[in-house]
Amino acid sequence: MPKNSEKWLRVIGIGEDGWEDLGADAKLLLYESQVVLGGERHLKMLPDDWKGKRISWTSPMRESVEKILSFRPDRFNNVKSGVPRKKQKERVTVTVLASGDPLCYGVATKLLRHLPIDEVLIKPALSTFSLICSRVGWSLPDIETLTLHGRPLEMLHPFVQPGAKLGVLSKDSTTPQKTAELLANRGFGRSEITVLEHLGGSKEKKFSGKADSWEHGGGADLNAMAIECIPDSRADVIPRIPGLPDEAFIHDGQLTKCETRAVVLSKLMPIVDQVLWDVGAGCGSVAIEWMRSHPRCMAVAIEKSKTRLKMIEQNAINLGVPLLKIVPGTLPDVLGNLTLPDAIFIGGGLSNFKQKDSSSLLDLCWKLLKPGGRLVAHAVTFETEQQLLSWHKKNGGDLTRLSISRADSIGKFNGWKPLRPVTQYSVTKEY
Repeated sequence: MPKNSEKWLRVIGIGEDGWEDLGADAKLLLYESQVVLGGERHLKMLPDDWKGKRISWTSPMRESVEKILSFRPDRFNNVKSGVPRKKQKERVTVTVLASGDPLCYGVATKLLRHLPIDEVLIKPALSTFSLICSRVGWSLPDIETLTLHGRPLEMLHPFVQPGAKLGVLSKDSTTPQKTAELLANRGFGRSEITVLEHLGGSKEKKFSGKADSWEHGGGADLNAMAIECIPDSRADVIPRIPGLPDEAFIHDGQLTKCETRAVVLSKLMPIVDQVLWDVGAGCGSVAIEWMRSHPRCMAVAIEKSKTRLKMIEQNAINLGVPLLKIVPGTLPDVLGNLTLPDAIFIGGGLSNFKQKDSSSLLDLCWKLLKPGGRLVAHAVTFETEQQLLSWHKKNGGDLTRLSISRADSIGKFNGWKPLRPVTQYSVTKEY
């Protein structure tokens, strides 16, 4: 393992006050570097007597990452970075400047997708979330953290729960006002919002207010929020666990009902950083609940109906997963746009699937499913049920008949109204 002094790439976290915040060791590392890359704000913090090459971040960031990797020394040729690299006659030491903790929604995370930690020295500053907690007296492990920088505001929705404490990185000066409106519209108008500008710097400022009476105008673009979610009598409480009420979704009747949906998600087993394909997604209820289970659960909703595609998009926004990937069309026509799945739910399309080689939609999905992946398919007709029975006979797995009845009025009395029974097939692919 190389010593710290031998590592060609350094990533240094820098605070609000820049150069003055850095320790002697960090300053020494910068003076040893021939190249420094950072945002315009970071580069302006460098002292006048630093004479190396300054490179500003470009958009998209991928281009800047490639630029950094082009300085990689020849002795690491045997390790693949996935990026073409120019030949280096001599070793060049590169330093990347980043705000706060570079591994907390920062650039170091992206760089380490291409490089082993043995090549990189990381010196973090305090993260914004640590500073938030220190200013409002919260314990860091007890809060939920998220960033809205470069992401839709609607991603806040799943985090809005009674009593939740949130540390949020804002996009810009308008984010606190928009957040207050979102909370008030959700029936969380009593929530306390504390805005912290220029955290950790000489210009640090703090102000607070209730969501439903927010009066603070635009402030600094560089801000973060501490939010304590407090519901009122109108609160729209939407839990993270599967089985949201059917009324939570815009639909045309073609949705997996809430009781059945909870069973489906238990079989699909949402796992962090894994991808679900929701095939014949309808209004997208299964894909949306998969993503709501954890911020890093990803899903693809595949649907051919233009009307239902619009429903999926609106449901994803309303329920806080606006990054749901929505793919118009059917399998196998859309395969070129998809990442291979860790789980697949087939809610529709079994009976209409046509292949020249007579293979079924189940055959195709099973072939594409990653090892260890879970496949769940539903049938409500005799024809699709027969497909599931045949596939089960050949490939094993579990068959379950789901029959649900709900109380309903019968004249002036009450009785049970059965929903259409569902045959569920589930199987896990071996590693």
